[in-house]
Amino acid sequence: MQNLKNTSEVTQGKLLPLMEAFYTIQGEGFYTGKAAYFIRIGGCDVGCHWCDVKESWNAKLHPLTQTDFIVANAKKHSDTAVITGGEPLIWNMDYLTNALNKIGVKTHLETSGSYPMSGNWNWICLSPKKTKLPLAQIYQKANELKMIISNKHDFKFAEEQAQKVNASCELFLQPEWSKRAEFNNLITDYVLANPKWKISLQTHKFLNIP
Repeated sequence: MQNLKNTSEVTQGKLLPLMEAFYTIQGEGFYTGKAAYFIRIGGCDVGCHWCDVKESWNAKLHPLTQTDFIVANAKKHSDTAVITGGEPLIWNMDYLTNALNKIGVKTHLETSGSYPMSGNWNWICLSPKKTKLPLAQIYQKANELKMIISNKHDFKFAEEQAQKVNASCELFLQPEWSKRAEFNNLITDYVLANPKWKISLQTHKFLNIP
């Protein structure tokens, strides 16, 4: 990843390692059910064992793409672009988000928060991971906290993370897909007992859409 960053266009965010971009339905969290254009940026070193896009981790596998090209395609499809990864904040997001905002496309970020914030965002979904915790500056910027539950200790971790975000941040618990049969009922009971939380499900997987 560091080698890719050595060019000025990459440093400025005018070139990004684009893994894929596609028009679909937001399947998780606060905006579940909304049509949006997903922009998946390559590169991640957080290393979640249950990640379903491990092919995004190595940025060198994904072609450096002109950000203006990415923006032009986004405008053709939706008024909302979801920037995801990988971990988008490895890269400078200022140019991409400013260009999208200029053409009236709202910018939504999905991030682990493990890299410094860049970009101008209409919505920030923070999904902390134990393997590489968010930077302190990220917590107060989050509009949505999405905690993945794959073992019982994750409930404690979720509460610890919830104490760090701002009071208006939306709080979600989401079962890790491969363990949903084990944890759906536990999450339901937990939310009933702790109604500050809401349930997030990966509805795109139930619907068999990207």
